[in-house]
Amino acid sequence: MNWIRRNSPTREELLASRFVRPFAHRVAHSHLWRFTRTSVPRGTALGLFVGIFLLIPGVQILGVALLALPFRANIPIGAAMTFLSNPVTTPFIIAASVWLGDRMFGLHANVATFSVMVEQGATVAQWLRWLLSDAAPALIAGLFVISAVSALVGYVLATLIWDNWIRLRWRRKLQLARDKRLEASTSDAAAG
Repeated sequence: MNWIRRNSPTREELLASRFVRPFAHRVAHSHLWRFTRTSVPRGTALGLFVGIFLLIPGVQILGVALLALPFRANIPIGAAMTFLSNPVTTPFIIAASVWLGDRMFGLHANVATFSVMVEQGATVAQWLRWLLSDAAPALIAGLFVISAVSALVGYVLATLIWDNWIRLRWRRKLQLARDKRLEASTSDAAAG
């Protein structure tokens, strides 16, 4: 949690963004910044969905901030989850998306072509030509499926982790209360 708080944009940084400024009065609501049982899993799912589907750094965090409004999701968690798609993971996400989209819809998108283009440092024109082939529908469909499944798994995991964390906190509090009662009863017995 401390890493997320350190590396996520603060409320003030996000509100200062020129893209968020028109919505600043809504994004500033405190329920979007609190860590609660419902907002954390929603923020996790939203961050994973937007982070994987968009794959455009900077736009991901703004997208999470704006989509957090209707979903009442935690913005810092959502912003942190977008970092799972980064320059290291993006080629793998794109290759898996093209492969999955090709398998789902029977398109003739070729993952090998993508790998060769990455290795050879393809030009923008070559990338556009590749996207205008069957690769674009395969890529979009694959990205959608991978981001939706990731969001669902993230939501379930965040809910389970949150519930276990709360259960552990309550156990600690109850144990501390029992220890204090036991200590008080033993000190009363010793004094009497």
